[in-house]
Amino acid sequence: MQLKNIWIKPTILLCANGFLRSLNPSEPYLTPYLMGPNKNLTATNLINQIYPVWTYSYMAFLIPVFLLTDWMKYKPVIIFEGLSLVGCWLLLIFGDDILQMQIMQVLYGMATAAEIGYYSYIYSIVPETRYLQVTSYTRSVVLFGLFLGAVLAQILVSVAQINYLYLFVIALANIFAAFLISFFLPLPTETLFFYHKPDKEEQKVLNAEASHIECDSNTTSNSIAVKKVTEASKSKILLLSLLTDLKTCYSNFTLMRWSVWWALSTCGWMLVVNYIQNLWENISPSATNETRVYNGAVESVATIMGALGAFSVSYIQTNLSKWGEILLGCSSVFKCGLLLLMYWTTSIWACYAAYVAYILLYNFVITITQYQLAVGLNTRRFALLFGANTFMAVSLNTLLTVIIIDQAGFGLDVETQFLIYSVYFGILAFIFLLHGSYDRLLSKRTKPAEVNQDDNAQNVD
Repeated sequence: MQLKNIWIKPTILLCANGFLRSLNPSEPYLTPYLMGPNKNLTATNLINQIYPVWTYSYMAFLIPVFLLTDWMKYKPVIIFEGLSLVGCWLLLIFGDDILQMQIMQVLYGMATAAEIGYYSYIYSIVPETRYLQVTSYTRSVVLFGLFLGAVLAQILVSVAQINYLYLFVIALANIFAAFLISFFLPLPTETLFFYHKPDKEEQKVLNAEASHIECDSNTTSNSIAVKKVTEASKSKILLLSLLTDLKTCYSNFTLMRWSVWWALSTCGWMLVVNYIQNLWENISPSATNETRVYNGAVESVATIMGALGAFSVSYIQTNLSKWGEILLGCSSVFKCGLLLLMYWTTSIWACYAAYVAYILLYNFVITITQYQLAVGLNTRRFALLFGANTFMAVSLNTLLTVIIIDQAGFGLDVETQFLIYSVYFGILAFIFLLHGSYDRLLSKRTKPAEVNQDDNAQNVD
């Protein structure tokens, strides 16, 4: 009974860590706080000098952290994530110039890259029969924490009328508690890549390598040599296996198509979420009346609607293998329109509503994408594909940040940025609708031909 329930303790600890880490009332008010009397930074400082640093930091740490996460058995990476977040919030509270805020963004980028430790740890500690269950738990508590954090923020700002600074103090306390919990997580004995049990093909290679060592009278020396060869072979096999898995995944046109969409959609989502507060601040400055800034309420509604959008995917009856690409194109049309509304409107409520609709739509479609990619893939291959797709998304995000946002590039203002984001999704809509429509027409033409061939075959018989 104890062995059967051994997964319960790490699951509870990990969920507690994720919940406290996401229970962050300061997140919806980051831009008003930095532009307010606490820090006195300008919109140009934030948009063109500080916020882009997160993108570069995330990009720089993503691949090293992805490789080290499995090798270090996840737990140290979760601890590292907590330490980075603690440092980030300490700088938010006590830092006061552009350089310190840029360092804060570097720490936040490190923490974001290390999130993979949180989401992959549980698969190395629980039996495979519990994967679906624990995935639901770990992701649900994060969404619940984000929702409660946003609600708490709105109540404290609008009702208690507290200074934004205290939101960051509360967030730091929660993050520090999550950091302490991470030390109590048990260290896995196996992982998805480096420490997994070799399958039949891998074991054959290892046996072949070991058999090349000639037996001699020195048994100790021989066993050491075999061990060295085995360890070297494991690393070689792992590298070749990862490259082979990637090649296999991206050689499949269906997986490739959904992967490209995942990367492009996630890139657009990161740009919108990172700079939406700046757009709100531009439409309705918080300096005029802090208690009437409803960022917390909007983020809480967006979180709930996003969760409902993801949940509703389970009720879809459409054949996604046939109509999936059309669906992606249509969703891009709506995203294009919503972002265009955000650019044009001078009403903060219209901008709020468009943002909530955008988050709902993103979560709905990205869940479909994740499901389509997960079908037929084992956990190890899906984790690798997820990492590769995330890297593509962050790479494109970095490129666009350098060109249109960073002061080294065009350094555009936030309104123009959202116009470009709208065009970005408009281009995606055109490409996916065009190719999806072509596929449907092609399939309709080939079906009658196949039917005629079947009839002719029956006549011959």
